[in-house]
Amino acid sequence: MFEQNPHVCFGVLVGRGLQNTPTTAESTDMLAAAEAALRERLDGTPLKEHPDIKVYRDAIQNVGINPNKYMNSVEAMSKRIMKGQSLPRINALVDICNAIGLQQVVSLGGHDLKDIDAGLAVRRAVEGDRFLPFGAEEWEQVGPGEVVFTSGNTVQTRRWLWRQSELGKMTLETTDVFFQLVGFKGDHFVQLKNAMEELEEIVCSRFGGSVQTFLVDADRPELEW
Repeated sequence: MFEQNPHVCFGVLVGRGLQNTPTTAESTDMLAAAEAALRERLDGTPLKEHPDIKVYRDAIQNVGINPNKYMNSVEAMSKRIMKGQSLPRINALVDICNAIGLQQVVSLGGHDLKDIDAGLAVRRAVEGDRFLPFGAEEWEQVGPGEVVFTSGNTVQTRRWLWRQSELGKMTLETTDVFFQLVGFKGDHFVQLKNAMEELEEIVCSRFGGSVQTFLVDADRPELEW
């Protein structure tokens, strides 16, 4: 991954003891404000050409993923919002994570640790990797070579930043979460840093949890917690 994208950075936060709630007026307002800010930020530039979007398109293309066929989550959410639509309100934790991701234009995903039973990695798929699509009951086999985010042989996200699994989704019962943010060294890094700091503060103050924070990059390609 780092040979093909030496400037990529993974922000990792491990939150424990969170107390999630249904969507609130606070989380609704925060997400609405982030949507409005994104429309203002991206207005006037074709979405694919905006620096905040292009940096993700280039990164996934560098690992052999067609950015048009498998649109990364940042671009997909941005496209929806630029059409005048809003993101669905799911629960307070999901809503606020989406708000932070939109506000900073950063990829931010949360995975319930109850569904994580082996080492997590961003790597190319191998024989035996499988994926349970969001909302589905039947598993898909994942072809060797595809870039995935995976827990052992259980794929959490296909094509790196494209489609998240049913396993690991954050619900009202979620208490322990592996948050993964993807950003880049250079001009984009301040957005990653801001998103990590805001998420860390909110995990503690809004959801009453504790948090460990890490950065994975070419100089530190793995971690243990």
